[in-house]
Amino acid sequence: MVSKSDPIIIVGGGAFGLSTALHLAQKGYTNVSVYDKDDHIPPAAISAWKTPLFAPYFHQTGFLHCVSGEAPEKAVGTLNRFRASAERNSQIKPHVVPIQHSEDARQACWQLDGPMAGWHGYLNRFDGYAHSGAALAGVYRAAQAAGVRFFLGERNGAVEEIVYVSKLEGKKAAGIRTKNGRFHPSSLVIVAAGAGVGRLVPQLGQTVVAKSWSVAHVHLSDEETSALRGIPVTYARDLGFFFEPDPKTNLLKMCPMGGGYINTDPKTGVSHAPESLKESAFLPQEDETQLRKLLAQTLPSLADRPFVQKSLCWFADTSDSDFIIDYIPGMSDSIIVMSGDSGHGFKMFPIVGSWVTDMLEAPGAQQPVARWRWKQPPSQGKKGDWGGDVSWRVGETKELAAILPPKASKL
Repeated sequence: MVSKSDPIIIVGGGAFGLSTALHLAQKGYTNVSVYDKDDHIPPAAISAWKTPLFAPYFHQTGFLHCVSGEAPEKAVGTLNRFRASAERNSQIKPHVVPIQHSEDARQACWQLDGPMAGWHGYLNRFDGYAHSGAALAGVYRAAQAAGVRFFLGERNGAVEEIVYVSKLEGKKAAGIRTKNGRFHPSSLVIVAAGAGVGRLVPQLGQTVVAKSWSVAHVHLSDEETSALRGIPVTYARDLGFFFEPDPKTNLLKMCPMGGGYINTDPKTGVSHAPESLKESAFLPQEDETQLRKLLAQTLPSLADRPFVQKSLCWFADTSDSDFIIDYIPGMSDSIIVMSGDSGHGFKMFPIVGSWVTDMLEAPGAQQPVARWRWKQPPSQGKKGDWGGDVSWRVGETKELAAILPPKASKL
């Protein structure tokens, strides 16, 4: 069992890693270090979002959750399940407003002046969005103030490998080796490396896959940004979503829905995020078409605007969208994997780290939540299929190599 003074290393300074670092420090663990290859942070539970630390980054604008008139049955079924879940919750139910046609949607958000033909669903006024970059930076500062040490950048923070030692009953993680060749000892290694987890923990096999979805922005004028202030998160389940623009940058962020993109190693069948960010700095044509359709339906004056800051955003995905937060079997409780955010984990940012401290203090060194326990990977050689069986996603997963723009090549 790890003591409060034992050295603990967290690999990854994203939402899972930062939340864990903060919760460990708040629980009295005094020797916590975070390693991340980026040279700054950020490098991406509603009551917890309303606490003093997180409240500045949470905006309770509401969630307009609909499908368009052309939505496939799968999208409609998912919408109905989400609505039923919200209405079963006594705290949320009073805030749920039915949207039966486009005029209801315009009543919920007068700025939406597009046709929205056949749109229906509901508005959840209890919901909203969080500013991820600002929240990560705020928790980074809070963790530093609580005594957590950070090692950032390619030279000091990039982790090359986890170092193991042999024991009679198996192996044990002894620490990490960074790319500068230095060994850093630790009693416990927590791997929260996002889409890069598979490279550091090959034992995961195809249990976790690096998958990406597109992100793009429209640059607005000051007046346009002001006019869209306070709009609800607007989500057509079969098209995509957007939310109020950032007043500091005048950027309206948009994301299309789909099965996502993977980057499969043909030798292992495991998908890894590309080594170079440059390879992901584009918007696939089919996603651009989908986003323009979303704008034409909702904010038609923006439908032909150029997209800026286009990229694929990589996540660690699982076939069932459940997290994996558990010890690796046979490693003497010396290494924990935090993975499987599946593109929807950030909403748990304020509390996800508490799940690790709960597990450290749980009897029998076992993850108390069964669905988050270690899962044996599928047999080697069989290519994974992630996305098609996940009910809340519409569309099939595609390979990165198949959608790369001309003159780009897979690394």
